[in-house]
Amino acid sequence: MDQPDQSAPQKGTVTQRAIEQIKAMIGGGSLEPGQRLPTERDLASQLGISRSSMREAIRALTVLGVLEARHGSGIYVTQLEAGDLLETFGVVADLSRGPRLVELLEVRRVLESTATALAAARITETQLSDVEKHLEAMNATDDPEEILSHDLAFHRTIAFAAGNDTMAAILEGLSSRTFRARVWRGYQEEGAFERTRREHARIHRALVARDPEAARAAAAAHVGEVEEWLRAQVDEGTENRRRDPGGPGTIPG
Repeated sequence: MDQPDQSAPQKGTVTQRAIEQIKAMIGGGSLEPGQRLPTERDLASQLGISRSSMREAIRALTVLGVLEARHGSGIYVTQLEAGDLLETFGVVADLSRGPRLVELLEVRRVLESTATALAAARITETQLSDVEKHLEAMNATDDPEEILSHDLAFHRTIAFAAGNDTMAAILEGLSSRTFRARVWRGYQEEGAFERTRREHARIHRALVARDPEAARAAAAAHVGEVEEWLRAQVDEGTENRRRDPGGPGTIPG
């Protein structure tokens, strides 16, 4: 049997090499945030890669938020902000179902409890006032959409108060409105409004007290409640499908 020719790399491999080389140039400082890339032809020649592979590499890095195309000006390195580079977390959260949703909530519980603990030590009076404002707004309505909106803002303010932009960006992706709405749709139908309000109030009290460990515990318990509920739904849906493979199951999504 003829063996495949290993001497010629696949196109995807060449493109990946181009991606890695451009990333290395940025990481090594030869390309700085905001700097214009050499022309496609010059960069391909410099790296010893075909123009078509270079074009694909640039397109891929643009999608990832590493590069940006400016009409009539060329290709530039972005400012490499964490929020731009980590947008894919939001895509994963929005598209995941069943067990993957549980995994994402596990990650969110770990990160959010850490961020809330950091925020308890670092939050400013202005940020604390914003947290309280969103808590009061949640308490003043029974409209699920309004509660969801203020819930997102409540946790977003705390995440940024932690002072770690990368962690805040990851949490922003894991807490997209679409993702939360999908989970809340079932969770809140079970009469969890009051419990959720109590959990938010507990987080707020820990922040006011500047108590990192109390804040960590309150945030972990808050996300953990939803995580346990969702895990039960996933397990129930799995069992239902085992008994009735043609049935709809109960996994949110």
